[in-house]
Amino acid sequence: MTPAMVLLVLGLLQAAGTDALPPQGGLEARPHADHTSPIQALIDRAQPGDRVTVPAGTYEGDLLLDRAITLTGVGRPTLIGSGTGSVVRVRAAGVTIEGFDIDGRGTGDLGRDTSGIHVAAPRAIIRDCRIRQALFGIYLREADDAVVENSTVTGISGRDPGENGSGIHVWNSQRFRLIGNWVAGTRDGFYIQSSSHGFVRGNRAGDLRYGLHYMFSDDNVFEDNVFENGAAGAALMYSNRMTFRRNRFVRNRGFASVGLLLKACDDVVAEDNLIADNARGIFLEGSYRNQFRRNIVAKSDMALVIYDSSGANVFEGNAFIGNLTPLSLSGKRTDTRFDRNYWSDHGDPDLDGDGISDRPYRLSNVFDHLRGNLTAADLFSRSIAASALGAAERSFPILDPIPVIDAHPLARPPALDAVPAEAPAAAVRSVASTGPPLLLLLIGGGLLATGGRSWVRSRSAS
Repeated sequence: MTPAMVLLVLGLLQAAGTDALPPQGGLEARPHADHTSPIQALIDRAQPGDRVTVPAGTYEGDLLLDRAITLTGVGRPTLIGSGTGSVVRVRAAGVTIEGFDIDGRGTGDLGRDTSGIHVAAPRAIIRDCRIRQALFGIYLREADDAVVENSTVTGISGRDPGENGSGIHVWNSQRFRLIGNWVAGTRDGFYIQSSSHGFVRGNRAGDLRYGLHYMFSDDNVFEDNVFENGAAGAALMYSNRMTFRRNRFVRNRGFASVGLLLKACDDVVAEDNLIADNARGIFLEGSYRNQFRRNIVAKSDMALVIYDSSGANVFEGNAFIGNLTPLSLSGKRTDTRFDRNYWSDHGDPDLDGDGISDRPYRLSNVFDHLRGNLTAADLFSRSIAASALGAAERSFPILDPIPVIDAHPLARPPALDAVPAEAPAAAVRSVASTGPPLLLLLIGGGLLATGGRSWVRSRSAS
């Protein structure tokens, strides 16, 4: 640091009511007694590569980071925005922000993308920040190679979801990484558009519209995330070559809610996921060559909704457990292939002991065809008439206009060790030899025993 810089910093610190020296190799802010912020003055005097350290306290006013510095909070200082724009704006490459509580005052303008942290430069790192009452939590706009990790976003309370922005919003940003974040009470948990080659792992989003809202983005990987308590766990559109592993899409309930929705998405791989307690488990429209392997689809009103505009999709080695109906097919045909899946309501014997039931499993029946093509039919899904149509189809298969079968249904549930479970993992791994009733009890009991909003309450309390 130059002598002139030292004098400037000493003068600023003395004005703040302290004669403490700045730490070696960086600058330190001190809150004024009236809570106006000296942080911007230090940022303006910092050199690229400097660390600006902010101790505990409350600092009012918006910040502009226009040089490659590290802004570090010690003791969780609080930054309170002006209410007229984003609290922190990043406009230089290579900025790091860590350790802050950020309050957006519950105001903002959707048209201006008002955010807790708004990034429009590459290589930003946002770590261990807690953002509340901001219209958008963290907004990455043309921010290639950004990293957001171990941060929490809660939306503006008392608003309808459409009046809030997204928790973490990614637009036209390549090679982004979102790791270990929590989002609740926003419009969408994670909104990703025109952003490819990203990695999203260990995040949780709930109590919002869509846990993951996603368009025009290719080659992204999602692992070990939880998307729950929304109109949709994940709604993906117009994108290719995504990979989903070990995620949980759970408790997404409502008239048209769905766990995992693919519209015009091709070459997706979904494996080892838990898709449970949703109105609809998996929804496919206009989507091709997608692979679903070793997933659990459980306790949903409809396990699958497939439109005949989809083709060449494959379901293999999955477990469908305790769903009210396996398939709602909209249209007159499907070439989706089902093979070696477990269906808890099949019940046919395995007399030769090879692990495969002795007869194929028929997913479709007359009522499911009507449900997929006549909206009003869904109102009668639990009626005696629906059950009678299903029984008639089994007795007289000629009534079935669209035969959809699993040619080699599994007689016993597969182990599926990698699927995340609401019940203890060791218990789930041990049930493969005990048959479907115990597996269903463990999965269903685990889902119902863990309250959908408990994680939000516990996270807010911290």
